[in-house]
Amino acid sequence: MMEALSPPNQLLKSSLSLNSLVGILLDPLVIVAGLLVSVWWLDDQFDPPYVILGLIVFSLSFPGTPHFNAPRARTVVRETVLHWLILSAILLLFGWASGYLREFPEGVLQTWFVVTAFALPIAHLGARWGLPRMLVQQGLRRRAVIVGMNEIGLQLAERVRANPYLGVQLVGFIDDRARARIGHATERLIGRLEELAEIAKHEHIDLIYVSLPMASQPRILKILDDLRDTTVSTYFVPDIFLTDLIQGRMDEVGGIPVVAVCETPFVGASGLIKRGSDIVLSLLILTLISPLLAAIALGVKMSSPGPIIFKQRRYGLDGKEIIVYKFRSMTVMEDGGDIRQARRDDQRITRFGAFLRRSSLDELPQFVNVLQGRMSIVGPRPHAVAHNELYRKLIKGYMVRHKVKPGITGWAQVNGYRGETETVEKMEKRIEFDLEYLRKWSLAFDLWIIAKTVWVVFSDRNAY
Repeated sequence: MMEALSPPNQLLKSSLSLNSLVGILLDPLVIVAGLLVSVWWLDDQFDPPYVILGLIVFSLSFPGTPHFNAPRARTVVRETVLHWLILSAILLLFGWASGYLREFPEGVLQTWFVVTAFALPIAHLGARWGLPRMLVQQGLRRRAVIVGMNEIGLQLAERVRANPYLGVQLVGFIDDRARARIGHATERLIGRLEELAEIAKHEHIDLIYVSLPMASQPRILKILDDLRDTTVSTYFVPDIFLTDLIQGRMDEVGGIPVVAVCETPFVGASGLIKRGSDIVLSLLILTLISPLLAAIALGVKMSSPGPIIFKQRRYGLDGKEIIVYKFRSMTVMEDGGDIRQARRDDQRITRFGAFLRRSSLDELPQFVNVLQGRMSIVGPRPHAVAHNELYRKLIKGYMVRHKVKPGITGWAQVNGYRGETETVEKMEKRIEFDLEYLRKWSLAFDLWIIAKTVWVVFSDRNAY
């Protein structure tokens, strides 16, 4: 029997594998170990307050975020240190607010911060180097074949080879077509479909991935029948995953398996995490910037006649209209069916408004939108309704970006697509990044975008 119906990126994950176990436990264990080392180094006693702190940090960092597949070592270092900085800031904030911070010597906390900042990237780099070798030495690598040397089968093979932490050794392909018809001379073709059961036995195959088209049902059923006399694990990689899936994953309805083709990433626990982080961060930020908000409001009032806050209709979650707040930066209040995007040296922009737009300070009132639940801190930037109606007709998949709440900052903005999009091609690139965000979302990804936004605001000059 087939075990699962899964896209390639999920098909290759084993919930009980060694690499997943290390990925889950590495961060919390290293952080707690850093605390223990710091207490021991400074000859302090590991009394109940330390026990409580250890339990708190273990809970906050569990499960860990593995970086085994990061393209470069410096990416591992950057992301692990960034996550530790954010976690440390949260702990310090709550420790200060609760008064619990006074329970610990300052020297122990400082040592713990520095030791862990070095230990986390070293541990991740060590696991990244050592796990594949451990899998080989302990004979934990499973031998696999792919049935069907087609596009999705080749894509799956590429992912297997690119991820040595999966513990999968690809033996070759099974296909009825002749080598001349298939091409791909670098791939190893080891037999035909009718030989699959014998090959599985003689080659000691553990895994079979069937990447035949869904229209090939008779052949697939024949394969399953032939494999009944083996103990091989069989997976089906359906050809629908050649399409551009948004949050593609397995689910079930009353015990019947279904495949998500286009779905928001913020369902279930993920939705609670996203909303909770938005509330906590927006409250913290609004508290910290309240004097700045008052100063900007005064500057807008003095710069030109008109209201301080500009309210504009935008598309929000599921394409429903919402009202978005901004500090007014223009002499006009356009919100009709024909809105012209701001351009460089636009005469409608006030002098003070130009400063606000360059520094993105005009967007600060949108933290109130976040508290209202209309927006998120990170997500696709909301466009004016008039622009949505234009681009939804020109760009394929444009409206999919509205599967999530719009954001104050987004993946497109920190990748250079901030400010005016004067061509359809630029808007298409912005939409590509927005959809990539939907596919890749995680809380850590949000935090990285927020950190990168700070750098972009001070270095980018595309907004005006």
